[in-house]
Amino acid sequence: MKKFRRIIFSILIAALICVSCFRVDRGYNEVNVSNPNNAGIESETVNEYLPVRTEFYDGIDFRMSRSKPGKYGGQIVVSSIGEGPKTFNPWTSKDATSSDLSNLMYDGLFTTDVETGEVIPALAKEMKVSDDQKTYTVYLRRGAKWTDGHDITADDVVFTWNDIILAGYGNTSLRDSVLIDGEYPKVKKIDKYTVQFDIKKPFAPFQRMIGSQIAPEHIFKPVVKKGKRYFDTYLGTTVNPKDIVSSGPFMLEEYVPAQRVVFKRNPYYYAMDENKNRLPYIDKYVVLIVGDLNNELLKFEAGELDVISVKGKDLARFKQKEKKSNFKIYNLGPNSGTMFIVFNLNTRLNKDGKYYLSPVKQKWFNDINFRTAIDYAIDRDSMVRNVFNGVAQPLFTAESLSSIFLNEKIASGHVKDIEYSKALLKKSGFYYDKKGNLFDENNKPVEFDLYTNAGQTEREAVGVMIKEDLKNIGMKVNFKPVEFNSLVNKLLTTSDWDMILIGLTGNPLEPHSGKNVWNSRGHLHMFNMRFEGDKNDKLLPWEKELDAIIEKGALELDFDKRKEIYDKYQEIIYTQKPIIYLYSPLIVVAVRNKIKNLHPTALGGAMHNLDELYIEN
Repeated sequence: MKKFRRIIFSILIAALICVSCFRVDRGYNEVNVSNPNNAGIESETVNEYLPVRTEFYDGIDFRMSRSKPGKYGGQIVVSSIGEGPKTFNPWTSKDATSSDLSNLMYDGLFTTDVETGEVIPALAKEMKVSDDQKTYTVYLRRGAKWTDGHDITADDVVFTWNDIILAGYGNTSLRDSVLIDGEYPKVKKIDKYTVQFDIKKPFAPFQRMIGSQIAPEHIFKPVVKKGKRYFDTYLGTTVNPKDIVSSGPFMLEEYVPAQRVVFKRNPYYYAMDENKNRLPYIDKYVVLIVGDLNNELLKFEAGELDVISVKGKDLARFKQKEKKSNFKIYNLGPNSGTMFIVFNLNTRLNKDGKYYLSPVKQKWFNDINFRTAIDYAIDRDSMVRNVFNGVAQPLFTAESLSSIFLNEKIASGHVKDIEYSKALLKKSGFYYDKKGNLFDENNKPVEFDLYTNAGQTEREAVGVMIKEDLKNIGMKVNFKPVEFNSLVNKLLTTSDWDMILIGLTGNPLEPHSGKNVWNSRGHLHMFNMRFEGDKNDKLLPWEKELDAIIEKGALELDFDKRKEIYDKYQEIIYTQKPIIYLYSPLIVVAVRNKIKNLHPTALGGAMHNLDELYIEN
């Protein structure tokens, strides 16, 4: 039965954005609809998807298209909410938008099969694992080239791992995730197209982690020599597109800040169809940067966009228009991301000897009764009903509802209970005045700020509802939507915040992808971020337990035993509540009928096989 469950969930899991780490989610690619029965739409596969295979032709190990042959020409236009990318450098990216766009330009060694969740070849054509599970031998595709015509070789792989990832350049989430029993992998070249990875112990997530994007050594080596600070600015948003040497199906052609990002097809790409035509087919892939969800909707209805995420409030109208319009709606199953509010539990002094958070709020937020009272005061059912038109599901766990590691025992959570919330607060010395306002034992009124990213209208609606819910237990919440980059800066750089409403992309196949969130030194350990020079740094008891669990889970190879380990980490988060989870959506998208070779799945989304899509006017 357990084996059957794993197979089913592997097929139904939601969009997998990052194999090595969680990233902060702007929310523009969240599709906030969740119950297919309520939504009145059916999941479906559009075309039969062919098996994974490689064919050697004209001196190149081509990755063969899994769809029928298409034709060249045309463009696909999609959208992004917010301010656009912060970088085009995948090794420094910390947000989902930048990562998604860099994925178009830089391929990794491996990727994920959108039907089974298995690891399949990309820049690599094959991988062999030793019997003791400690040596991984990767064979690259012969003849694959960078966009400047240079061969992609083992030197590029070894350089990327040793000189960028393991050297701690850019975003260190992947490096932190592959620290195995105190040691990093040993990466060495065997020959021009063969690389060997050696790890200290069998490590369950490594087969996915090894698939990370690869950099061209001849371009990045001089950059690395200039140091980490220079590397962090390399391939920023002011870069000349001609200076980007990449390997993916598309090349950057133009970036106009706050307006659009335009990609063109890579003529050197290493994939082809049965007729020996190189992929991709479309000439351009355009990402319009729209201000908010309402503007996005208007652009789709005006025919300016080819794809849109359908929100719960718009679903009935979309279904009605679908019958007479040039688009079709697809239900792709549960989203793998998580939406939540997070508390700032930081009680430390910074390097200047000042508190990140006022001592008054430190005491509130580090009180388990205070956090639990907030959890029980939030009306998730009302969110689902009023914001998502009754077709979303409440979320209570750190693993998404689509995760094969979901702790079912706590997944159903609890109901709203205002009286219980008030009782918990009184137990910790809080009291109410005659007007129902909440004060702490030192007569301080309970008032704090709640931030989220502006422009994501559903998040803003949820924030308003949370403000009202907490008003019911006497708390004054100042709800402040701010520009996304400012929000990330507060969260990950200054720790200048009280509570934040935000989302993370997720990996329903591999909990270790969240190490950068749960490890006490993780780059996204947002509820208690640690910075260089911090003083009075002591781990909370349950933080120590989380550190041990994350390490233990990665070293266990048996699925059922891993499941037990990761059930425990979810119980800790559910009990301690440094993060309070809110809701889980489905991925529902509308796609123009002119786009052919669609093979939408829960794991890959609607556009995962972008290089195989073509336009039929």
